[in-house]
Amino acid sequence: MVRTADAPGQTLNVDLLFVPSCHLADKKLPAVSGSSGHLVVERLQEAGQEKQYPGRVFENTDLDYEEVVKAFVDASRPFGRRKKNITEPPQTKSQLLRQEEIRWSNDRREVRNQRILEDANWKLIWEQHRDERKSNRFGQPRPHARWGVSKQKAEERKKLRKHRRAQMKQRDRQDEKWRQARLNWREKVDLLPVVTAWTAILLVTDNCSRQCLGLPLFVAGSHVTSEMVVAALHILLPTNLKFIISDRGSHFSSKSFTQFAAEANFLHVLIARHRPQSNGIAERFVRTIKEWLADKAWSGEEDLSEYLRQFLLEYNERPHQGLPFSGLSPNEYANRIWLL
Repeated sequence: MVRTADAPGQTLNVDLLFVPSCHLADKKLPAVSGSSGHLVVERLQEAGQEKQYPGRVFENTDLDYEEVVKAFVDASRPFGRRKKNITEPPQTKSQLLRQEEIRWSNDRREVRNQRILEDANWKLIWEQHRDERKSNRFGQPRPHARWGVSKQKAEERKKLRKHRRAQMKQRDRQDEKWRQARLNWREKVDLLPVVTAWTAILLVTDNCSRQCLGLPLFVAGSHVTSEMVVAALHILLPTNLKFIISDRGSHFSSKSFTQFAAEANFLHVLIARHRPQSNGIAERFVRTIKEWLADKAWSGEEDLSEYLRQFLLEYNERPHQGLPFSGLSPNEYANRIWLL
């Protein structure tokens, strides 16, 4: 049995939802947590990669019943006690591309360091030949007509120049190969569904009527501050508010939010750590709005704001199964509760 507030406006459940600033209709909205002050994004399952769970051991028909049960018990142990798998889990495409980038970047760095040594060595040898040429102009026997050095020295210099020209051509081929590898890598990266910008949405739900009082949107995304959250809540607070329930995220546990609670004269209820079900109304509302947005596409703040406006109207007017009287919407329940 879940205990809720006795009257609308008495208690609010609040939470922050982070969604991509741009979204395609056929892409899954990832689960994102910002309670630690920085975003922790769910790693989406690769296409064709099946989800693994302990019960899948029963699909192995090659094992007898006892072996299967023992394997299930072993797979169901807490993470800290579970035996390590011999084979590592498959890597995602982004991980493989990142490893590829690190690999050829390291190779490129080694090539550049080698070239620095080659250039320094070439410069040293050429300066030695130049010094010999200058000294041979003054009294050395059998000077070469052009260089002022012996014929043997002239041949050595000719070989050095030929080797240097071949070395520079090889560098050009290496550079072209490296540029092509970089271009191919960039094309692969561009095909990945990488989210680089986020939008934060403040969810404010009435604990009694399940009404959504507002969905303030913050384009600051992962950089949203507690002061921004407080400013948005100032506008939405009911006059008879006594409690606000939230998680222990940095946006709600800061000094500015504590000061806000004292000034607005309400009690801030922080749920237990690692117990999101303690704020179940807000958590279920997060699921509801993400399911509604799942098949929507937006390219910026204006599109998303319009979707949130539509959702707010639709959600508050449709029947809510979490209310004690079936068939009533949050708005109807809030208006009739005084008559019930």
